[in-house]
Amino acid sequence: MSTHAPRRRPRTRGTKATVLAAALTLTGTGIAYGVQDEAPSPAAAEQAQVWITTADGSSKLSDAGAVPFTGSPQPTDIAVDPSDTGQQFTGAGASVTEASAHLIEQLPDGTRDSLLQGLFSRDGDGIGLNYLRQPLGSSDFNADGNFTSYEDTQGSFSIDRDKQETIPVIKQAQAVNSSIRFMGTPWSAPAWMKTSNDLSGGKLDPAHYQDYADYLVKAIEAYGAEGIDLTDLSVQNEPELETSYPSMGMTSSEQADFLKVLDQALTASGLDTNLLAFDHNWDNPNYPLDVFDKTSGMSRLIGAAFHCYAGTPEAQQQVRDTGKRVFFTECSGTDSENGADTFKDTLKWHAENLVVRNIRAGGETVVDWNLALDQNGGPHQGNCGTSCNGVVEIAGDSVTRNAEFYTLGHLSKFVDVGATRIGSSADGTIQNVAFQNPDGERVLYAVNSGTAEQEFSVTDDGRSLTYSLPAGAVATFTWQP
Repeated sequence: MSTHAPRRRPRTRGTKATVLAAALTLTGTGIAYGVQDEAPSPAAAEQAQVWITTADGSSKLSDAGAVPFTGSPQPTDIAVDPSDTGQQFTGAGASVTEASAHLIEQLPDGTRDSLLQGLFSRDGDGIGLNYLRQPLGSSDFNADGNFTSYEDTQGSFSIDRDKQETIPVIKQAQAVNSSIRFMGTPWSAPAWMKTSNDLSGGKLDPAHYQDYADYLVKAIEAYGAEGIDLTDLSVQNEPELETSYPSMGMTSSEQADFLKVLDQALTASGLDTNLLAFDHNWDNPNYPLDVFDKTSGMSRLIGAAFHCYAGTPEAQQQVRDTGKRVFFTECSGTDSENGADTFKDTLKWHAENLVVRNIRAGGETVVDWNLALDQNGGPHQGNCGTSCNGVVEIAGDSVTRNAEFYTLGHLSKFVDVGATRIGSSADGTIQNVAFQNPDGERVLYAVNSGTAEQEFSVTDDGRSLTYSLPAGAVATFTWQP
């Protein structure tokens, strides 16, 4: 586990005590001021705090100190424009797959507690993850090779398997961060509802649309009874992939037809669950666009979900342009050909694509795949071999924070839920995205995508700071306007 422990981000506002002391001091000179709560700190407004993770791992979300806004714009300048507002930030996280839950539950109590604090709290060196996308039934990352749904036998619905390890881990995460938002995603309908009569591959039989809608309603209600509110739901993970683990093909027309049945079932059950179309790769934005066209007027269908395995993030903008929302919901890190390069390669690629380009193209979530995997990329039953990585790696009782931990942490530790993306000029080398938190604080997430150290400036409201970022490094800047 990383030994770096960055301080909690400073709140650049004075406390009652400091303002009162100032007032008493000034009163002694014959000038009296009223005491106000949370008065702005003029000194803090003149500088930005910086945190950095370097490609070689020598700094990992390390506090790099403060940089004053006393410079001038450099040839490479990031101009921040708070009047140019975009989408709100909804959250960052991963999935507590059955594989992840099994590994986490096997840890000694103290190690497990420390891991969950690091993942879900912002205190100390924690990164404050706050969005979990949960498989409903078996996926390709299970504790064992037994594929199951919640209703393998018609009429016998149960989430008891999830209650063994997955739900206990989720509840432990909720105890650390009570504001985690949850999404549910099934990998397959029960086999008896499918034309193939098999969890792996095949398609949903239209004769069972109502049965599947009722099944998903039961899943939402069962999780709700455990204190886990599935705010968001997609109806099929990767609907364009039929493979050897739980999976189910579904065209855009079929998804639209099913969503109409599900919408009615959710309404009849009094559930306000949001629906997301697609939940597959960037390379086919026409799929969700077609679903929207065929379901016009369905208010609970709020947008589309995307994965990273094909295409480019900019495709998401087509969904944003319709007025719908974009949730980025899955990407698995993988080992580099040279294992020694995995940290630096993952840090750069995830920062560029999953954070900067995704969010600049309308994304309001950044969600990795497995929260935890072992040193062999498992346990799993899919196509990863030994190359897939989680946010953390668990080998026996040992926990290692992977690059994914830091690419997410540079975002989730500093950008609050409800923050607004604001304008920031793009540069080919220093890729970046900027936010304004609900309290007015501004946050800039930046990655040097070049091969050499790069000096640049950040300009806000006529003031500039100058900073030099090593090649492949990620940095977060926070300041009060």
